[in-house]
This record gives sequence, structure tokens and C-alpha cells, in this order.
Amino acid sequence: MIFGKLKKAVALPRLLASFRKDWRHFKADEAARGGDRFPSANWGERMPSLWEATATTAYDAHYLYHVAWAVRMVTGYAPSKHVDISSSLNFCTTLSATVPTDFYDFRVTPLQLDNLLCGQADLTRLVFDDASIESLSCMHTIEHVGLGRYGDPIDVSGDMDAAAELCRVVRPGGHLLMVVPVGRARIVFNSHRIYGHDQILEMFPSFDVVETALVRDDRSFVRNPAATEFDAQTYGCGCFHLRKTG
Repeated sequence: MIFGKLKKAVALPRLLASFRKDWRHFKADEAARGGDRFPSANWGERMPSLWEATATTAYDAHYLYHVAWAVRMVTGYAPSKHVDISSSLNFCTTLSATVPTDFYDFRVTPLQLDNLLCGQADLTRLVFDDASIESLSCMHTIEHVGLGRYGDPIDVSGDMDAAAELCRVVRPGGHLLMVVPVGRARIVFNSHRIYGHDQILEMFPSFDVVETALVRDDRSFVRNPAATEFDAQTYGCGCFHLRKTG
């Protein structure tokens, strides 16, 4: 992260010079062509976009792949309704186009969209009845619980309490989509935890594995890799489709 910031700082003078050069070029072209589609470009309304002229399209591999994977999972088994706890809003809003979706977060989410209900919930004390949910997801979320990052109380075992609640509310035969950072098990305070493969399965003992997927450190994506691949990452993204046995 620090190296990336230094690279940007070193590149900044060159990029600003290129921006000014492009401005002069644009103004010259504007003067030559004329036209009345827009008022003349005004230097006072500039907004330098300096980092986007790249050879490839940038994306966050964790959030692109796990959302795409999860949408495919849920639409594949087609529940009557899906409930999500604090996952990506891109996932919930996209899924709601085809599956009625309820989204709950620790904070208020002021969204209005057809087929989408938004509410508040504490992942360590869910308001749902025991064994009441057919399809549930909690993705790139549980690793934060108890670290205080989002204003939640400090609790060393917060993630375990959250896992117990997720186990409690899924009905027998129901589905749970769990996504977490994977690799060498450790805590990066106050941001997140990173889990080993077996740690995740031990947190959900009443579930069988339907499918797994992994975003590797090199940003590649693979479905159903060997368990050892999860633990071999530094900061991978582990995706687990689990089904409750009883």
C-alpha cells in the first residue's frame, strides 16, 4: 500500500503536466471547430482524472468475483426470498432484479428499489426466528465484527458470535453464502481478520459444503480449489456455499 502511494506521488508532476497539455490541446481544438453544443470549457470547472488512462480496466478482484459468484449461486437454486447481512450493496441491488431480497446492515441504508427491503440488524443478535431463513448471505463482513471499524462494540469473539447467529437462523436444507479473507490466520486491527480454510468450516459445523471458490493473491478466480490453496494466500478471498444439514 505504501509503495503504491509513493508511486503515485512520484508520478503526480508528470500527470499534472500531461493534464495541462491536454487542456491546451482541447482549447485549441475547441477554438478551431467552434459549435454550440456546450459553452466554452472553463478552467474553473476542471476535475483532473489522473489515474484512469491505463492499459487495462481496473477492478477490485475480491468484490467483482465474489459478487458475480454469489449471484450465480442464488439464482441457480432460486429461493422464494434471499436475506443478506451487510454484504456488498452491488450484490443485493443486482440480485433483487430477479430474487426478492432483504438487506440488513449495522448502519442505516437509505435505499429505495423495487424488490429490495433495507433494514438494520446487529449480526451478533439477529432478530430472526430460529431456523426461519431459506437463503442467507454474509459476505466480506464477519471478519470485521468486534473490531470497532464500523462503530460496533469491541469484542474479541465477535465473529464467533456472528457465526453462531447465522447458524441459528438458517432452516434445515437452507443455504448460506459466506465470504471472508483467507490465508495465514491473523488479525489486522482494526480492519479485519484473515481465516484459514478449516477455521471457516469449524465455525459452521451444522453445514455441508456445496461449493467453494477462491480469488487468489494474483487476482485469478477458481471454483472448488484444493483446501490447501486457501491457506497458501496472503490475502485471498474465500467463497463458501454451505447448506444446513439439520
